[in-house]
Amino acid sequence: FVACGAAAGVASAFNAPIGGVLFSLEEGASYWSTRLTWRAFFCAMITLGTMFTIRNFDTAFGYAEIDKLFSFGEFNSLTGEHSNFSIWELLLFGVIGCLGGLIGACFNAANEALTLWRMAKVNHSKKRRFYEVLVVSLGVSILSYAMPYVWGRCTELPSDMQDWNNQEKNLVEALVPFQCIPKKEYNEVASLIFTDADTAIKQLFHFRESGEDDSSTFSSAALFLFFFPYILMATVVYGIAVPSGLFVPSLLSGAAFGRLCGHLLHKLDHTSGTFADSGTYALMGAAAVLGGMARMTISLTVILLEATGDMQYVLPLMLTLMAARFTGNVFNEGLYDIHIKLRSIPFLEEEVPAIAERYEIVAGQVMSKTDVKCLRPVERAGVVYDLLRSCRHGTFPIVDTASGGTLYGTASRSMLCTLLQRRAFGDPGVLSESAYTPNSPDGNGNTNSDISRLGPKRLSPLVQWDTIERVFPRYPTIEDAEMRPNDRNCWLDLRPYANTAPFTVNETASIQRSYRLFRTLGLRQLCVVNHNNQVVGIITRKDLLPEALADSLIRGRNAQNRGEHGNGEQGHVHEPDETRRNATPFCPESNERFPTTPKTYV
Repeated sequence: FVACGAAAGVASAFNAPIGGVLFSLEEGASYWSTRLTWRAFFCAMITLGTMFTIRNFDTAFGYAEIDKLFSFGEFNSLTGEHSNFSIWELLLFGVIGCLGGLIGACFNAANEALTLWRMAKVNHSKKRRFYEVLVVSLGVSILSYAMPYVWGRCTELPSDMQDWNNQEKNLVEALVPFQCIPKKEYNEVASLIFTDADTAIKQLFHFRESGEDDSSTFSSAALFLFFFPYILMATVVYGIAVPSGLFVPSLLSGAAFGRLCGHLLHKLDHTSGTFADSGTYALMGAAAVLGGMARMTISLTVILLEATGDMQYVLPLMLTLMAARFTGNVFNEGLYDIHIKLRSIPFLEEEVPAIAERYEIVAGQVMSKTDVKCLRPVERAGVVYDLLRSCRHGTFPIVDTASGGTLYGTASRSMLCTLLQRRAFGDPGVLSESAYTPNSPDGNGNTNSDISRLGPKRLSPLVQWDTIERVFPRYPTIEDAEMRPNDRNCWLDLRPYANTAPFTVNETASIQRSYRLFRTLGLRQLCVVNHNNQVVGIITRKDLLPEALADSLIRGRNAQNRGEHGNGEQGHVHEPDETRRNATPFCPESNERFPTTPKTYV
């Protein structure tokens, strides 16, 4: 849902459905498949179709309106059949990309420090978050209104517009005459601040300044006065308790930065027309700054191409974004990755953490050391109810106590809550507790316990799968289930609902294998078993994060040092009996822990 929502959002904002799907692939998901690709594409298509229908409803579905929510305007070649830039200018675009990566790295570092301060001082109180929004809104409003006053200079409107197209003439009408004579003069800074971001970006992209004359809509000083405070305000605003975005502020500030570079190049060239128009440099600057902050490459290239509709910028955009990404990665990570880590979201990157490649770490070292809550194939309803009330685990291993704790399967929390809510209990007398106590084996090596003779017999009413899945995704919670005193000893037969073939990994398997299982299969948890197929632990996404792997490695080394000093042995780590006991699965009803092999890995 997150991936599909991200694709739909980008498709609606920039009219870029393919870019939205690629954005989800590059930034919005840690697990990807062909099915998810189709679903994201379908969501983007429906989003675009809905907007298309709404915009063209008043035209009786005649000629279609092609306006976008956020438009870059119409791009075309200024020189006929040739591109708007020279081949040698690709080097300059690469330099702009490097500068954009540096700006993005500074933005990310400042926003990270500010976010850490917010998490410590502000975010724990709703009242403080509300006051922060008020203070920031007041400060941004005052600064935005003061900037045109500081500029305090009026510029005459362009007069010779015979060769200008309708788009450029409409943009001239959007210039703001703040403290100037209307229809004769305009304030350069106010024209960028007092208009919406859509119009401001189009002004930076499409006002002519190709070096053939001295006309300049925005001067270098005005662009700098707008760029520097605006990106500072974006740094402060991103992260407060309002839906402030990253795309539009980055694009607008980057466009001002790129046009400033183009304007300076034309000044150095004495307007002889050597360099491309400033609008081209504005587009490269917008891509560079946004790429330097988010570190996107493929998706951002396609988004900008779909937004501009001009394929001549494919190679410049690719080169600029790659340069911005490489430069920014020298200093820190992308802004999305930074905020994911600050919020402790267990997002698995595509590559295995470097610490797992550098050291030999096995699954038994990183699995959860706390008690693994297990259930039996046929369990008391009161035991299941108490277990669900006492913990928030999403999946529970089902183990057969009659065979020493062998893994039988897994049961999801949503399924258990549904069974309890629907009171799918069996009579308390159909099975005795001695059924889980294996008797002496017979001549064939088989036990004589009652549980082994049940076969396909069901001990509780069967709830159909379509009934359980009908309420997806609003499954009942444990609070929705009622447990009466007479129901606590009733039996709940989990065998028809258990996943009897869960994904497992041996405790001696490498962590690289466990990591790739999570990534390629989109798992939420992974049962760790020993050579006897007995559950010894569970690995979750949090256990595979670099910080958790480092902690596991440190604990293993400390245990090795204690073993060497205490027992005089080397190469093995013998954990104390109590430590090993706490790391073994625990079955609540039988109060039994199942034997596991000693951990001898470091």
